Order: sequence, then C-alpha cells, then structure tokens
Amino acid sequence: MADTNTIRAAGGVLWREADGALTGPAVEVAIIHRPRYGDWTLPKGKLASGESEVDGAIREVLEETGYRTRLGRALGETRYFKEQAGFLRPKVVRWWAMEATGGAFSPTREVDELRWVTLAEAHEVLTRETDRELLERFVRGPAPTRVVLLVRHASAGSRSEWTGDDRLRPLDETGYRQAEALVRLLAHFDPTEIASADFARCRQTVEPLAEALGLVVRETPVVSEAGYPGHESEAVTLVRSIGGQHHASVICSQGDVIPDLLSRLATADSVDLPPEASRKASTWALTFQLDRLVSCDYFPPPTVVASGSAVA
Repeated sequence: MADTNTIRAAGGVLWREADGALTGPAVEVAIIHRPRYGDWTLPKGKLASGESEVDGAIREVLEETGYRTRLGRALGETRYFKEQAGFLRPKVVRWWAMEATGGAFSPTREVDELRWVTLAEAHEVLTRETDRELLERFVRGPAPTRVVLLVRHASAGSRSEWTGDDRLRPLDETGYRQAEALVRLLAHFDPTEIASADFARCRQTVEPLAEALGLVVRETPVVSEAGYPGHESEAVTLVRSIGGQHHASVICSQGDVIPDLLSRLATADSVDLPPEASRKASTWALTFQLDRLVSCDYFPPPTVVASGSAVA
C-alpha cells in the first residue's frame, strides 16, 4: 500500500559553466527566492498525481526558473518534516544535477528572484541546511559529465514460444508501448548517439527514440548475448568511450549481458550498484568522468496501460 502521508517531491541543482575562470571552466548554480517563505532555496516541488520523479523534477525546475535542462547524475534524496494543518508530515525530495541548456527567468508569485552564484556563494546564501548538504553532494562529483544510458530491450514475448531465429524475435504489443514510453525518459538526457545489440527486439526498443531525435541506430554485436561472451573487455571499452564530455549516449542490450557488464564497470571503479534487477525496458544511467564510472542510477520500466498510453 502506498504511503499517503509522505509528501513526494523532486527538484534539481541547476548549473551552468561560468566564463572568466583562470583554471578552466567554473560552475555556477541557480538559487531562487520564494517571497511566501522569505527563503533562498533550490528549485523543487511536489509531484503531480501519477507523475514520475524525474518528470516532476524537470517540470518544477522549468516552472520555477524558466530554464530548459539536460538531465545529469542523480543526487539522491533529502528528507525532512513539513507542517500542514497543524501536523508534521514527512517530505522526501529526489534530486538530479541539471545543466541549463536555454531559457530565461521571469518573476512569478511563487519565485520573485533568481541568482546565478558560485558554489561558495550558494553555500552562504541558501537558507536551509538540507539544501547546503545537497550542494555538497553536487560539489563532490563532476559537473560536466558523460552519461551512458544502458537500456534492456522491452518486452518481446517468450523465447520458448518463438520458432524462428531468435535474433529476429520482435517486440510484442507491450514492448512496443514500452519503447514509445522510453522516449520521454531518455530524451531528458539529450542523447547524441544510439547503439544497439544486433537483435531485432533491441533495435526496435530504441527506434522510436532515434526517430524522435533524428539519430541513426548503430548496431553493436558486442553487447548482444551472442557477441558478449569472450568479448567482455571490448564491451567495457565501448561503454567507457562512447560519446564525449557533455554528451549522453544510449546502448540497448540484453538481460544476459547487462548484469555482468555493470558488475565489471562498478568493481573496477569502486562504485556501489543499487540493488535493482535489470528488468525489460529498464534503464541504467551511468555517469562517467572521462572514462571512469562515478555513479549509477536505475530507472524501472515505464508503466504502460492497455489503451496504449503510457506513464513514464
């Protein structure tokens, strides 16, 4: 049963590169002033009914700052109590780093001022300790990063019931709806390259994304269940090298490959993996600093409904 007492919310540390640094690009972050509370804080807000945390985070940042964003690494949660009608209710906020890609701030009744400040200035000005702790998480990791979105192919029926070449087994009806629903999540990262195992169900999983973004799907046998055994190091090298700094890339692979591939990357770079199973149509967002893995975030499969619409 869902916890109806807990307030669920999401937000972002909105950042951009600042000009004029003597030792490479400096980072500045956006802080906002809310006249109702008289505080300086980071953009966040409550989730709408049925809204995913990542969609809510991006929506709230856009509404409160006016800036469009490129999704970056997950920053975890903050937890505190909020008073409502004389009672204290627990509030949980999920956070992501978000790079500003365009837009401009306009004052509203809820947010009347936005400042772009250095990390040190933000630490001094932010009102709440929870926001300062979150800023420390952001500071401890890289801001400009490379993200690899490792996707397990969507639902494709039963292997035992398919009589043809298994490479040709297509997505089923649920799988096609999952593939369409994945576009919303994956597009938040603004990917510039898409690779896929050379199996029909893998290509079909990322084809809607490729069509939406005007990209080409590159077949990569080394991340298929047939090509991976004996070529594990090549697959690891692919994940470590695909794309570039400030870029996101998508790789669609299979359930017999992803757990071992993740384990090799995480073990080599001393990164803890969330205890999640790689379900069909799920996504692992792998954040790299150069070729070193620094964090992993798991997104479960999108929820699809019988009508063909989807909830990410």
